[in-house]
Amino acid sequence: MNMAQLAEDNIKKFGEHVSLVFEDQEFTNVQMDRAARKLANALRGIGVKRGDRVIVQCSNSPEVLQSFQAVWKIGAVIVPINFLMGEEETTHIYQDSGAVVVIGSSDFLDKMESARSKAPGVKDLVLVDKEMPGTLYFHKLVEEAYEDVEMVDTDDDELAILIYTAGTTGKPKGVMLSHYALYTNCKAQEETFNMEPLPVLTSLPLCHSYGIATMNTCYLMGVRLILMRWFQVEDFFGLIEKHRPVVTAAVPTMYILMLMSPEADKYDLSSIKYWISGSAPLSLDTARAFKEKFGATIYEGWGLTEAGANNAVNPVDGPVKTGSIGLPMKGTEVRILDEDDNEVPPGKEGEIVMRGPMLMKGYWNLPEETAEALKDGWLRTGDIGYRDEDGYIFITERKKDMIIKAGENIFPREVEEVIMAHPKVAECAVVGVEDEVYGEDIKAFVVLGPGAQCTEEEMIEHCRKSLTRFKTPIAVEFIESLPKNILGKILKKELRKLG
Repeated sequence: MNMAQLAEDNIKKFGEHVSLVFEDQEFTNVQMDRAARKLANALRGIGVKRGDRVIVQCSNSPEVLQSFQAVWKIGAVIVPINFLMGEEETTHIYQDSGAVVVIGSSDFLDKMESARSKAPGVKDLVLVDKEMPGTLYFHKLVEEAYEDVEMVDTDDDELAILIYTAGTTGKPKGVMLSHYALYTNCKAQEETFNMEPLPVLTSLPLCHSYGIATMNTCYLMGVRLILMRWFQVEDFFGLIEKHRPVVTAAVPTMYILMLMSPEADKYDLSSIKYWISGSAPLSLDTARAFKEKFGATIYEGWGLTEAGANNAVNPVDGPVKTGSIGLPMKGTEVRILDEDDNEVPPGKEGEIVMRGPMLMKGYWNLPEETAEALKDGWLRTGDIGYRDEDGYIFITERKKDMIIKAGENIFPREVEEVIMAHPKVAECAVVGVEDEVYGEDIKAFVVLGPGAQCTEEEMIEHCRKSLTRFKTPIAVEFIESLPKNILGKILKKELRKLG
């Protein structure tokens, strides 16, 4: 199968309808498919062949969706890049992927040109927003191309997308996902949510697996997608009031910004029935505060890029357990294993592993890392957690983030939840720091709410009331903001550098 088939099937099944709303413009599914067909021919015209990699490096826009469809139609491979990545990481992806064309925005042209100069395989830069010397113009290519295009009949196992991990440790790794893996992932979401087509609002970046999975599921379900270029809290509220979406897919940082906004009461947000959260842990304090302020439940989910992004969620038609990532998506098998790879009983912690047709083929050009991550058909997620008696999964920590103090394992999230309960705290992160006696000890980085003041001694004393002395941070550093990737996931490796 070919993932581009979803967009064509959308037209056959639902007829012509407004499928995309972007910055006060409406686009029908037929208009979007026509542009994608013409772009597909244009890409063929500049030499893109089946299996070639095409980088897409720009913020959310209709052109990004059209690029995905065009590249897939001709059997080529999408390589979406986080446009906020630094020059070094960008250059690595240009070189490592072996891309032949880059579709991007003039906002990032200096970075693109620099990376291209070190990656001779890149033949052309295509800009979506303007004509500039030495580049091709997206809309001119589309305008001058023929519409009729024969879609390549790709194999199920054929590579569809190469998504580079955010690089929380080391250089970004290319996650290889096939057409069938992407399809089964969005099919699992359709069957799990089991909803009628409901309008969706999101600002999730389409360079990230969470945003890509949401996009694909919208094609499958015939949904009207209200897409933001990027997240701005008041713009987000305004779009809810104007377009009346019923579902939104967001990340914890966005919910925190909504809670902090003094303008929230000015908007009618009542149309949103399903507030979905993923990509990073949602703190208990944020979930409870959101319920109190907006009267709304956040449905927390979880997933990995290596498995298509969306792999578990609290059921929208069943009990929601705050603090849990819910139940596995349809067709996804999950186990909790101990250090000897034995499955553990409910309530006992272990590593979460999963299996299903949505798993990656492996890491691009990294056979050893692939073998380590995929064992006997199971993906080793690196997340530590447990199942309760009802099958709900609770994540306690990332394996790599665990603090080992005097030989004892300490889960940072346990300490973070205590700190987040302090009324002056907006965000926090806990990491291990070197200690001559214990090997590692605990340090907290704290972002205070607007106008709040707090001392290190006050915060440590707050922790002592709920934690043993052994688990209480020895140091607290107050900072203006936590380092994060494009989806709001805290980059603890950057905090460790601060010591």
